[in-house]
Amino acid sequence: MPGPEADLALLADAARQAGPIALRYWRQQPQSWEKPDGAGPVTEADLAVNETLETILRRARPDYGWLSEESEADPSRLDASHCFIIDPIDGTRAFIAGQEGFAHSLAVAHGDRITAAIVHLPAMDLTYTAFANGPALLNGRPIAPSDAGIAGARVLTYRAAAEPGFWRDGRVPGFRREFRPSLAWRLCLAAEGRFDAALSLRAAWEWDIAAGSLIAERAGAAVSDRQGARMRFNGPRAMVDGLIVAGPRLHDQMLTALRRG
Repeated sequence: MPGPEADLALLADAARQAGPIALRYWRQQPQSWEKPDGAGPVTEADLAVNETLETILRRARPDYGWLSEESEADPSRLDASHCFIIDPIDGTRAFIAGQEGFAHSLAVAHGDRITAAIVHLPAMDLTYTAFANGPALLNGRPIAPSDAGIAGARVLTYRAAAEPGFWRDGRVPGFRREFRPSLAWRLCLAAEGRFDAALSLRAAWEWDIAAGSLIAERAGAAVSDRQGARMRFNGPRAMVDGLIVAGPRLHDQMLTALRRG
């Protein structure tokens, strides 16, 4: 069975091939439509990238399970020792709008843990990588989170996360809220210390956060769900109960400040 470093090399090769496919559609008015049940938009580029990734990855690792935002659910993944967890284009709305902040998010889970991960932003030439027990890198250079505290911290999150109802006694900490369109990229930005934290207080799809969670963890960030528990992947629902990704000090402060349960 290939190890995490070999899996990362495979993911990196797949991401390099996916990037030019996405860029062929980017800013070219790709066909797009809304998914059922309010699941958001999808474009012909998402499907083309997904097809390429599935061909490359499953041909190389036929025994691995497959979980992708743009593929039909395959329950057999739950019985596989390893599983690919893929978002072909994370930040589809940004992609449709011609913005640069979209990413390919590719990960391998062994059991319920992520062991290899890449987040690649082809329009920005940014590639974040990590594998189990290895370093977290951005374009080949090590990254690390900030050591900020909660007061004045720059937190990547959505507007509703700053509502008083989410915080103990209705006291919203004095952080500064900012936003980037790709959730995978938000985790990586916290991992490299360009922002101090990434926060979501609503359930997150595994394909959005699997790769970024390992990159942040190997960079030295504290990574948990909104309750402070370890994230587990390749689950039946394919969702995680929110996320807190930050340097250890800020992570502890955010957990203390949040209303949980």
